[in-house]
Amino acid sequence: MRSLVLGTRGSRLALAQSRGVAAEMEALCAVSVTLKVISTRGDRITDRPLAAVGGKGLFTAELEAGLRSGEIDLAVHSLKDLPTDDPEGLVIGAVPQRADPRDALIGPALDALPQRARVGTGSARRRAQLLHLRPDLDVRDIRGNVPTRLHKLDAGDYDAIVLAMAGLARLSIPRRDLRPLDAMISAPGQGALGVQCRRDDDQLRLQLRRIEHAETRRRVDAERVFLAAFGGGCHVAAAAHADVTSDGRLRLVAGALTAAGWQRWEQAGDDAETLGRDAAVALRAPLGGR
Repeated sequence: MRSLVLGTRGSRLALAQSRGVAAEMEALCAVSVTLKVISTRGDRITDRPLAAVGGKGLFTAELEAGLRSGEIDLAVHSLKDLPTDDPEGLVIGAVPQRADPRDALIGPALDALPQRARVGTGSARRRAQLLHLRPDLDVRDIRGNVPTRLHKLDAGDYDAIVLAMAGLARLSIPRRDLRPLDAMISAPGQGALGVQCRRDDDQLRLQLRRIEHAETRRRVDAERVFLAAFGGGCHVAAAAHADVTSDGRLRLVAGALTAAGWQRWEQAGDDAETLGRDAAVALRAPLGGR
């Protein structure tokens, strides 16, 4: 039985995600998996907005360095944190079945929030859509892991905050004031995990096929093609979510903040790459093509 070292960030959510992947691999792939916590730059910088910190691989670079050096054999990432191009020598070996990709408002319902209510989010995408739905809101930056953000809300620093449904579910955090935001489009890859490994580790790549979820991969491929073609990385105010229609086609809903405000695009098709690129072309048009 092969023994594997799985690299993970140290937050409660990252550990929960990594433990889930490790358990699935041990059950299906005849391997033993040990977790190794690796701190990333994004974890260490907590006093500035993510957009101000910038840079590709804010939450992934150190894990990828561990893969290249052989310190770890695989790493588990939130797929929305991974750059759309594979780093040299590495590959996303598996995308397990996706959790709920929706955003959620924690607090009063969106239409029940008072004028100028303070809503916390660190996402340009969420900010743009919140202000499209409620231009009067005071949308403020928030940093920290999920429990830290909830503590700030409960302490009265915000009237409401926006979090991912998937994260709350993976942490088993019950909130009676959780309200799914069905009117908002999620981030490309939100709710999905990417299991990264070395490109030349043929044995592990073969084993990872056992935890691959083909429909999730197809859906997130369309979303990530859109993000790559649109440009701007994870800090751009752009969104994409793909699902599968009753006749087996992909339906991609995308959105972006343009000079004309928040714009939405929707279309069904058979090819993930074509859908993603078509959405990017359509939503870049109000920006002058960039």
